[in-house]
Amino acid sequence: MSTISELCWGLTETNKSQHYYLFDRLICLVFTLPVSTATTEQTFSAMEHVKTVFRNKIKEEFLADSMMMYIERELVEDIDSDLIINELYSTKHRRVQL
Repeated sequence: MSTISELCWGLTETNKSQHYYLFDRLICLVFTLPVSTATTEQTFSAMEHVKTVFRNKIKEEFLADSMMMYIERELVEDIDSDLIINELYSTKHRRVQL
């Protein structure tokens, strides 16, 4: 047997793939590794693109506010974010009902 494909067929036809199951799994891993690597690289590339697009759309004021909250995080720890979100949500829905 001169190729990996022939080796796989030979192991399967002689039922030796059951005896050498780790070798069989290794061959499957080697065959799927390039696809897995390419898929992961495409996913990270897409994430990087989305992050770049969002960063470019952020207004300077929002970015400055976010940075200030990060820098002054000791002061922000006492603020309940769920309370703020609920208040904004209720304000938005009151405007829609009016």
